[in-house]
Amino acid sequence: MKKISLVLSILLFTLLVMSACTPQPPALGTEANPIKWVFVPSGEMEAVSSGAEAVADMLFKETGLVVNTFVATDYTAAIEAECSGQAHMGSLATFAAITAADRDCAYPALVATRFGSPTYTGQIIAHVDSGIKSVADLKGKVFCATDETSTSGWIIPSIMMRAAGVDPEKDLEVTFAGSHDAAVLGVYNGDCDAGASFVDARTSVEDEFPDVMDKVVQVEISVEIPNDGVQFTKTFPADTKQKLVDALIKIISTEEGKAAMDAAYEWDGLEVHDNSFYDPFRQLLDAAGVTAEDL
Repeated sequence: MKKISLVLSILLFTLLVMSACTPQPPALGTEANPIKWVFVPSGEMEAVSSGAEAVADMLFKETGLVVNTFVATDYTAAIEAECSGQAHMGSLATFAAITAADRDCAYPALVATRFGSPTYTGQIIAHVDSGIKSVADLKGKVFCATDETSTSGWIIPSIMMRAAGVDPEKDLEVTFAGSHDAAVLGVYNGDCDAGASFVDARTSVEDEFPDVMDKVVQVEISVEIPNDGVQFTKTFPADTKQKLVDALIKIISTEEGKAAMDAAYEWDGLEVHDNSFYDPFRQLLDAAGVTAEDL
């Protein structure tokens, strides 16, 4: 028995020594292991990218944490980045954020405000010469949506169409423009008869196209939709998450921080909200007979 105990003691000691000698992975938030923050192409890719990088620089100054930002090719790719571990945190649009949470990949921590509100509305728009006066008039038309998983750029408009007797899969020729700006310009240029975006994406291109408000008109405005925000993967360290949440709220209260976030996503503030903030919107989807999985 003494020999067995001695052998076990030696094995245990060996394992402890080997464990102590095994290199530990670099801490999250260091140069060797940066925090990866994924954004979606909400508007001009360069503007989103530069705004995101500026915020990351401010986070480093505030917390010492290294954050690398990148813009995904589309909403689906952004969700997959969080679910696959390619990103530790994200700024997903509403529907994408709900999908990531429902898939148990990432959960909301902050919700953005625009014009002081954590909710927004979508709009169905049309070219002034299209003859479209109501949602029912969309039958047989060419429609510029933003992205298949965009809440205000496709999901809600498609629900509004069904309510008006328009089947978006059969009654329209749909083009996915890739961003809200692009959808507005598609209608403005006459490539599409109508389109969808958040209210009011027309102002994003107004400097370059001063007559956009005259040529692209609102047809109908949607129900209130929760804003996008910041989400963290479910395994993200709680203390590091809190440090980033506090820093982001502090940063956006400064002129420099607000300018950077405005350039990226047109955010003017951040509020602390968890996954339950999106529950009323989930109920709306359920009432319409639509699920995240279906979409």
